[in-house]
Amino acid sequence: MSRGLLFGAMASTLILIALEIAGGTLGHSIALISDAVHNLADVPMLFISWLAARLAERPADSHRTFGYRRAGVLGAFTNGVLLVLVAGGLLYEVYQRFLHPAVVGAGWMIGVSLVALAVNGGITLALVRGRRDLNLRSIYIHNLGDSLSNIGVLIGAVILHFTGAAWIDPAIAAVIGLLVLWSTIGILRESGNILLEGLPEGLEVERVARSILRVPGVREVHDIHIWTLGNNVHALSCHVRVPDMHMDESEKIVTSICKQLDSEFHISHITVQLERAGLPPDAGYFMPEPLETAK
Repeated sequence: MSRGLLFGAMASTLILIALEIAGGTLGHSIALISDAVHNLADVPMLFISWLAARLAERPADSHRTFGYRRAGVLGAFTNGVLLVLVAGGLLYEVYQRFLHPAVVGAGWMIGVSLVALAVNGGITLALVRGRRDLNLRSIYIHNLGDSLSNIGVLIGAVILHFTGAAWIDPAIAAVIGLLVLWSTIGILRESGNILLEGLPEGLEVERVARSILRVPGVREVHDIHIWTLGNNVHALSCHVRVPDMHMDESEKIVTSICKQLDSEFHISHITVQLERAGLPPDAGYFMPEPLETAK
């Protein structure tokens, strides 16, 4: 379903780009041209997201043992980099227009911005359900920003029609460029953290360690690693020390740890290495004493 939405969004965006370029050229509006260039960057972004969504559905194989879930994350990060470049180009064009003002046709701005608002608003509403997916959220946030910028162009065009103030057009374009930068920061930060295998947002290693220590039989936990495979699928590996016991008892401990971590933190892919308790501690171990006293 997500692939179909992205393909439809690509087709709609291409039509909108042609309309905005025509309207901006005939009406001498840098705001419309800026929005057209902005939307032109949407095409490779949408294609990358579509391709990433397609790859993410592929199952794991002997070469990609974790599957292709991170294809969507990589697509989101690539889209974020493209957005930064687009915003820089828009702001440079705004600077040039402030230096060399032009007469702007407000009627073209009003007509084209209404069509653009209908297209971008429709795409935004279609992607609302998929915004939990980082790949789709990068497109959702971007099109939401497009819709807001269309509203800004529409309001500015009405003001321009009644006042004739030439500075309004490049000012609107500047706001669009800054809006693009603002919408990109969160996507780059989250996707970059996942690609660097950073700790998933909202999780704390200490809380996870205390949860593991509450499982009966666990004496110590250390060497904890938590990361995101993609699309809110979290993974964990750790070393746990337990007393000498039969294998069936140790398997029950591992099962309890997995159930507890899945229930409390939604960590679904868990690897636990069991070790014999009573060995001398090494640097970096999570010891029960300080963890139990932590609040």
